[in-house]
Amino acid sequence: MDNPDDIERAQRAKRGSPFLNTDQAAAYLKISSRLLKRLRVRGEGPVFRRHSRFVQYHIDDLDLWSREHSAREIGR
Repeated sequence: MDNPDDIERAQRAKRGSPFLNTDQAAAYLKISSRLLKRLRVRGEGPVFRRHSRFVQYHIDDLDLWSREHSAREIGR
């Protein structure tokens, strides 16, 4: 955990929950919550968890999904 990014993420988690609801996760990814819900239904979105009846996204899962869906060219 020597990576400054990991250290910052760990410090943020200590200050609050690393779990975000759908609206917060969509804002974090800079997409609409409607699109995020659609991606979840199709099984194409980030990993999510159900805590009771609430859908929650972990920040690490959002970052991983974003990295996996990055593109170097338009149209990918």
